[in-house]
Amino acid sequence: MTPRTTGRALRLLSRLPVDRYVLALLGTVVLAALLPASGTAATVVEGASTGAVALLFFLYGARLSTREALDGLRHWRLHLTVLGCTFLLFPLLGLAARGLVPAVLTPQLYGGLLFLCLVPSTIQSSIAFTSIARGNVPAAICAGSFSSLAGIVLTPLLAAVLLGGSGGGPSADGILRIVLQLLVPFLAGQLLRRWVGGFLVCHKKVLGYVDRGSILLVVYTAFSQGVVAGVWHLVTPARLGLLLAVEAVLLAVMLAVTWYGAGRLGFDRADRIAIQFAGSKKSLAAGLPMASVLFGPQASLAVLPLMLFHQMQLMVCAVIAKRRARDGEPAAPEDPDAAPETRETAEPATVRDR
Repeated sequence: MTPRTTGRALRLLSRLPVDRYVLALLGTVVLAALLPASGTAATVVEGASTGAVALLFFLYGARLSTREALDGLRHWRLHLTVLGCTFLLFPLLGLAARGLVPAVLTPQLYGGLLFLCLVPSTIQSSIAFTSIARGNVPAAICAGSFSSLAGIVLTPLLAAVLLGGSGGGPSADGILRIVLQLLVPFLAGQLLRRWVGGFLVCHKKVLGYVDRGSILLVVYTAFSQGVVAGVWHLVTPARLGLLLAVEAVLLAVMLAVTWYGAGRLGFDRADRIAIQFAGSKKSLAAGLPMASVLFGPQASLAVLPLMLFHQMQLMVCAVIAKRRARDGEPAAPEDPDAAPETRETAEPATVRDR
């Protein structure tokens, strides 16, 4: 490789959005591997993690504006399309990946991959990428909110049905924990939103740190339990490489289906952009605490595919969003005073830019 080629590769890598929070998550995984919580410390950490999950879903409920969600129902075809991609097409692809066990994926990694397919869509990154690509931002906001709200109920139910018989899926006790740790705090947040909503808005930045810190605690607890139980002996670098390849194919299929499928359904360009970014992504913030409740000691392997997929979707969607923005730029108005040969010279560039 020549120095010039190397320089180009380094510049390309520097433009890729390596999320700092993902780096913090990876650092937490390393910490859990080196200093896992055990004995009394594990009991304390697990109790704190349980409280953190309940706090997270209380805040989710308190932040969700019911009025805004109802107003967004006017664009119901777009929202149904996103929900269909998130909770129907993704799970079907996850079930199809069952044929990769055990040649490509171990049963434990497959369980994590299938759980990834059941998680709701993101909100923040879907909105950000839709905005960059000049898509329908209000639709992306509503679609992400509806997906997150539906995921509170649908993700645990789908996990109970699809993972219940795979050894490590949720049991009856797990369903009860879901109700107590996820649904009850969420409903409490909705009921108290009238009184606490203003406080949450005024302290949005501080509460963002609370959100992220809570998730880091959940990750540390899950991976500590995995290290103590010895589950990481079941994963080899080769298996991780195969998992990344499978997830790359999964993401590519969903990006293609959401873009071209939305076009076949008659959506305009702005709506197709919102559908592509909201319908092809998965929420790390929602998935991690859910996995800790659903899988218990096996949560470390369950969340690994989701963590890898999250960073992959950020990097790929950032590139696509920038490309969509360039493709959507209106052509410069033609100068009527320009010479004919100038217009002829500019025409091929205009066609090429489209």
